[in-house]
Amino acid sequence: MSISNVTQKVASIFDLIKFTHTIFSLPFAVMSAFLAAGGMPGIKQLMLILAALVAARSAAMSFNRLVDTGYDIHNPRTAYRITLQKKIGRVNLWIFTILCVALFVTFSWLLNWLAFAMSPLAILIIFGYSFTKRFTHLSHFVLGLALALSPIGAWVGIQGTLAIPPFLLALSVVLWTAGFDIIYACQDLDHDKQTGLHSLPKRFGIKWALIISSLLHLFMVLVLLLLSWYAHMGILYVIGVGITAALLCYEHLIVKPRDLSKINTAFFTLNGIISLGMMGMTLIDIFVGR
Repeated sequence: MSISNVTQKVASIFDLIKFTHTIFSLPFAVMSAFLAAGGMPGIKQLMLILAALVAARSAAMSFNRLVDTGYDIHNPRTAYRITLQKKIGRVNLWIFTILCVALFVTFSWLLNWLAFAMSPLAILIIFGYSFTKRFTHLSHFVLGLALALSPIGAWVGIQGTLAIPPFLLALSVVLWTAGFDIIYACQDLDHDKQTGLHSLPKRFGIKWALIISSLLHLFMVLVLLLLSWYAHMGILYVIGVGITAALLCYEHLIVKPRDLSKINTAFFTLNGIISLGMMGMTLIDIFVGR
């Protein structure tokens, strides 16, 4: 196989697993690492944490594409994934998945014994999510839990112990992720009905699903404020939470039950800004705001 072919397959894998969406969970891992260190963490620890996160997410996404092939092929929104799989080859995609799992476990081992001991549970959760839409309307929360492992893992990677702050940060990620995933799932309502898959939009209808999503995002903001009190954060962090709340309000204003045309803006653009912005304000607060 030529270098050109290998490059094309790797590019196709990154496209298939939406590598750029790592931006959703990575900033919260960085926030947790800096909070755990009380400032700048060790470069080696930080690099291992980020590498472990990228490996775990890549494994989860490639596994999801493999086990969801039978559903993706019938959904106009996801049919392109089948074309990419054929270009990559399912065997190659399985090899990539297994390699990412091996790298994740290795990076966890290099961090500390607790991170290593927790790595199988993390794999179980992130792989298990792919099957939840088959039997529960609450799959959005399992996805949130999968992403919420990143701040917990980052804290463990730095301190080697568990504490309250990373769990508060993780809870905010669960609420945030479940909220925006409910919004995203609204566009698959017809497909879910046809295939028997489950989601809150299917269970309650789009109007009530969007209301539930907005309540989850309200609770996310409250949890972030609770973290501010518990972790003794400064005014800049609180301002960051305020900006996050404003962006979430805008997200819910542009997505309406009868008009889902702005879903991509709400899902990709605004949530990317939220995660990066919250990380930025947290780090600034840690270094100069106290």
